[in-house]
Amino acid sequence: MRALYFAWVRERVGIAEEEIDPPASVKTLADLVAWLKRRGENYGAAFADQGSVRAALDRCHARPDQPIAGVEEVAFFPPMTGG
Repeated sequence: MRALYFAWVRERVGIAEEEIDPPASVKTLADLVAWLKRRGENYGAAFADQGSVRAALDRCHARPDQPIAGVEEVAFFPPMTGG
């Protein structure tokens, strides 16, 4: 699975994208975020306030309870405002 990080999420994680291979026990987007947070302090900082990070699975906005089985790409970004 390809993980993409945008804006301040990217700055905190320290990279723009990476290939990840979460364990089989990671079944939902919320599980994935919890797994990422355990990968290091930089991930912990990026996902410290989960309400401030939005996600898309295969380019479709996703809720935390959505399953990730078969997903090829997950993107994380801060909330956006119009203007």
